Amino acid sequence: MRSVVRYWLPIASLASLFAPFAFVTSAVAAPPDARAWLTRIHAAAYERNYQGTLVVSANGVVSSSRIAHFAVGDQSYERVEALDGRQQRVYRVNDSVHTIWPQSGVAVVEDRPAIAKLPAARRSVDPRALDHYDAKLEGVERVAGRDAQVLLLQPKDGWRYAQRLWADRATGLMLRADIVGADRTVLESSAFSAVELGIRPQPESVTQPIRKLDGYRIVKTQLSPTQLEAEGWALERPVPGFRLAGVVKRPLEAAGKDEVLQAVFTDGLTHVSLFVEPFDGRRDYADLSGQVGATGTLRQRRGLYWITVMGDVPPPTLKAFSEALQRKH
Repeated sequence: MRSVVRYWLPIASLASLFAPFAFVTSAVAAPPDARAWLTRIHAAAYERNYQGTLVVSANGVVSSSRIAHFAVGDQSYERVEALDGRQQRVYRVNDSVHTIWPQSGVAVVEDRPAIAKLPAARRSVDPRALDHYDAKLEGVERVAGRDAQVLLLQPKDGWRYAQRLWADRATGLMLRADIVGADRTVLESSAFSAVELGIRPQPESVTQPIRKLDGYRIVKTQLSPTQLEAEGWALERPVPGFRLAGVVKRPLEAAGKDEVLQAVFTDGLTHVSLFVEPFDGRRDYADLSGQVGATGTLRQRRGLYWITVMGDVPPPTLKAFSEALQRKH
């Protein structure tokens, strides 16, 4: 599971939807209400060309990445380079994703069509999220040298966290997002420390590096779209406000026969991933319950399987997902 989570999570922050209006860069009059702002944020994550440095802080740990996104016609390109810790670079061309680990000389290549329908975490919001959150405009502040409209999304129930968003007033691009706990503590914050908007598209900065992988060990991983019922599982009690966004299965190891099943649920603002992995005594696993920043993890053994739930949601939400998943045959 650790390798699966490691390779899945980096792309969760990438804009993975095609952009039909790639060259819209002129400023638009600021909308007066929260729903209109959410619509602008959602569109800007896919339609705008931008690059900058994104800083994430949680539990006193700060990490940063250099991010660029380009939309050219119906083609979408993105690159993410970790600036702290272990070297990692992620390149995405539409649904094709290359995750490169220079220090170990490994390049993981995946096609991920199953996640193309998901909003880009932290930089996009489905306006349908207002079914589960009350939105309030909170004035204008400066982020990365730009004026930003501040929005507070307060959950209508206890199944999710509040979030405070900062959207660029000129373009709608999300410049900062804070996940806020029940006691108003900021659990996690991600913000651009520097950003350039409306830049010239540079798709070659994404396509050229993935053509130069001589000397790397190429690991190709195939994700197969599927359904929970087809794999013998069912979520017997839906968690309020969350809908199923997609289900995939993939090899657990590069050359192994075991597969891990992943179902992704969303409420339009945040995601929860549910993993099902066959039990294997050779793997050093144990029951686990913990939280890093806003991201909680719950792992439990259930008969011949390990069930793992991860997401930026309160612990009772993770428990509800785990208990609702039942083996049907």
